[in-house]
Amino acid sequence: MGIGIGAKNATVPIFSAELAPARVRGALVMFWQLWVVAGIFLGFCANVIVKDTGAIAWRLQLGSAFIPAFILMLGIWFTPESPRWLMKKGRHDAAFASFLKLRAHPIISARDFYYSHVIYVEEARVAGDTNYFSRMRDCFTIPRIRRANYGASTVMLAQQMCGINIISFYSSTIFVRAGYSDTEALYASLGYGAVQVVFTIPTLFMIDTVGRRRLCLITFPLMCVFLLAAGLSLLKQDGPRGAQIGPVVLFVYLFTIMYSLGEGPVAFQYSAEVFPNIQREQGMAFVVFINNFFAGVLSITFPRMQTVMTPTGAFGFYAGLNLIAWGMIFCFVRETKQLTLEELDQVFSVPTAEFLSYETKVSVPYFIKKNILRQRNLTKPRSIMPVADEDYSARSARPRA
Repeated sequence: MGIGIGAKNATVPIFSAELAPARVRGALVMFWQLWVVAGIFLGFCANVIVKDTGAIAWRLQLGSAFIPAFILMLGIWFTPESPRWLMKKGRHDAAFASFLKLRAHPIISARDFYYSHVIYVEEARVAGDTNYFSRMRDCFTIPRIRRANYGASTVMLAQQMCGINIISFYSSTIFVRAGYSDTEALYASLGYGAVQVVFTIPTLFMIDTVGRRRLCLITFPLMCVFLLAAGLSLLKQDGPRGAQIGPVVLFVYLFTIMYSLGEGPVAFQYSAEVFPNIQREQGMAFVVFINNFFAGVLSITFPRMQTVMTPTGAFGFYAGLNLIAWGMIFCFVRETKQLTLEELDQVFSVPTAEFLSYETKVSVPYFIKKNILRQRNLTKPRSIMPVADEDYSARSARPRA
């Protein structure tokens, strides 16, 4: 199962990003996250349904995952292959046929095919005669790819730093410690899964309008506050039983809502789109390794942290990591909304020092004047990115050299 999960995490977001049009790529790739949280919710449902079946309950809980997996396997059979992958294999006729299935009109298909082909040929010329390992090295040595690697690694690491998986892995344990019975904890975990599903849906409409970077910058401070509040609620040991249970569940759910509106959908979606076509598989494999490695570290260390630091201390530790993750996102994650995969070359061609200088000297002062000081008639500063502040329809109509 671990091998399958690792392969799925690395391939499905790339596959979705390469199929989707730029204008709605964020929403379409984000369906991956929506169905991940839907699967988590179905897992909690299975736990509740078979909880009274006796000694075989754990077998039924594990085995129930076969049902959606079998349906998914059948659906994959009818899915078009990625045209950009086919192009890399020299199968240009099949790549164009795939674009015809994935676009609304043959002219749009021809435009996207031509644009992708021209960029790929240029990337292949620059890359030269490379292999898997040399392309992996490029992710750390070539400035444009290294900056993309910084951003993707940041959002992947931030997904573990934020603490969501201590809730996903140990929600029932946390709720039992708060005062629930085992059965009540299962139902509380079911509610946690439902919250994730419901509040991931609004992000489908915001990720391509609000943007990936902005969603993370808004939600991480709130995640810090709610996670710290949940930990502090565990301190209350006296009084009525509900005096502790209610606040803990409330703040865990509020934390989950913020995660579902920001970091949850962004991490894999962002990582799948920022690397060039030539290095996309290697870059995505590396950042998925970071994500899964630290997920394993978290799952092993959190029970011990609860013992040594107390649950409140463990929650407070991850609340502090949320603030560190916010700073990392501010420094290394660049906006990618409504840009084609090829246009992202321009976004990551800007040096990091220049990007940070612009953010601290232009973007932050403008934000403070507009949203805090409420100053009117401000001129919106032009983006540092050559194409990031243009209207998508205008870019689509612009002649391609």
